[in-house]
Amino acid sequence: MDKISGDIKKEYRERAVLVGVDLSKGNGKEYSEFERSMEELENLAKSCFMEPVAILTQKMESINKGLYIGTGKVKEVQEVAERLEADIIIFDNALTPSQLRNLQDELGKPIIDRTTLILDIFESRARTREAKLQVESARLQYLLPRLVGMHEALTRQGGTSGSMSSRGAGEKKLELDRRRIEQRLSELRKELDQVSKERTVQRKKRQESRIPLAALVGYTNAGKSTIMNAMIDRYMGEENKRVLEKDMLFATLDTTVRRINTGNNKDFLLSDTVGFIHKLPHTLVKAFRSTLEEVRNADILIQVVDYSDPFYPEQMKTTGETLAELGAGDIPMIIVYNKADLCAEEISYPRIHENKLYISAKDDTSVQMLVQMIIERAYSDFVEVKLEIPYDKGNIVSYFRENAHILSQKYGEDGTEILVKCHKADSDKYREYIRN
Repeated sequence: MDKISGDIKKEYRERAVLVGVDLSKGNGKEYSEFERSMEELENLAKSCFMEPVAILTQKMESINKGLYIGTGKVKEVQEVAERLEADIIIFDNALTPSQLRNLQDELGKPIIDRTTLILDIFESRARTREAKLQVESARLQYLLPRLVGMHEALTRQGGTSGSMSSRGAGEKKLELDRRRIEQRLSELRKELDQVSKERTVQRKKRQESRIPLAALVGYTNAGKSTIMNAMIDRYMGEENKRVLEKDMLFATLDTTVRRINTGNNKDFLLSDTVGFIHKLPHTLVKAFRSTLEEVRNADILIQVVDYSDPFYPEQMKTTGETLAELGAGDIPMIIVYNKADLCAEEISYPRIHENKLYISAKDDTSVQMLVQMIIERAYSDFVEVKLEIPYDKGNIVSYFRENAHILSQKYGEDGTEILVKCHKADSDKYREYIRN
């Protein structure tokens, strides 16, 4: 499966050799999950402005504990990297500290693994202060156990053991780096806790408004941001409210919330979250947990699936696993099969089949159908009640006017009589004014 590319594009900053190990026991006749993982690694490299000049793979029963790949393959990787003047070598799985150190000694070129590559992408895309703090925290957590061997050029030999002053230069540097990283992680935790508190206050205010929250979730590059922008264009018409939309992995990192004004007081909040991916680093899930709280607190999830991708079932499985890890596996969900217009076979859209919606985010009718589906699900807890509000309680009428759908209104002898469709919680709160 090894392949070498001769087409080098000038806009890429570095030339990369990609390396992977196939541990599957299949016969290799079908397009395997491993091949899909390597293809995804190639796209990740391109997203980080690297040009994959060669893809080298090895089928093994188990990983080489010392070098990840076999010794013969190490020599082949070295020869290919030298011949193609590669700047960097990328491995498809997370490397242990010893594997990283041994490979750097053998290959003599910068080595990174899939996790580091994803961290690099996140770092380059982070825009808000919160995202930057989260990415830095994830990177330092991943780097900490990998410090050993990074200062091999310095001697480890010192005098007697025990104190910092008696250690070799390399050992001192390692210890100082560890202390600096642990200190910075402590600072980051405090800053992120503060940001998390601010986000909690914002979330509480939204919950008090009784406006339902719908969260877009799914695999990276499935079209979540395109769907959000389509709704913003149609129902808000504010160009400055749009989010970044680009055909690349992890184009959007920052969680964005927009109020979609559909009319008839049936607005809802729409949240666009970071996309998921196969082998998403645990440190990133942990670091972005506060941001992804928007998912956990959503009234309804909209899982966006790239229906044109032949591996969409596996992508849906990855999304489901990540949602379960976040504690959001039981939230009601709408499955949206997007990019129906790009499918190899002709697909009828927009249409609903077995509670699943087939659409193209670029089709206005598709967007309207999705919005209607969100409204029906999000407002399923709303009830129709008749209330008589005393004239000296005009603030209650104002509240319902802003947070519910008033079907009729008239002025009686003792107060304002309204027929309203509202959230059940509001009906219970003002039950003393309900009239038959």
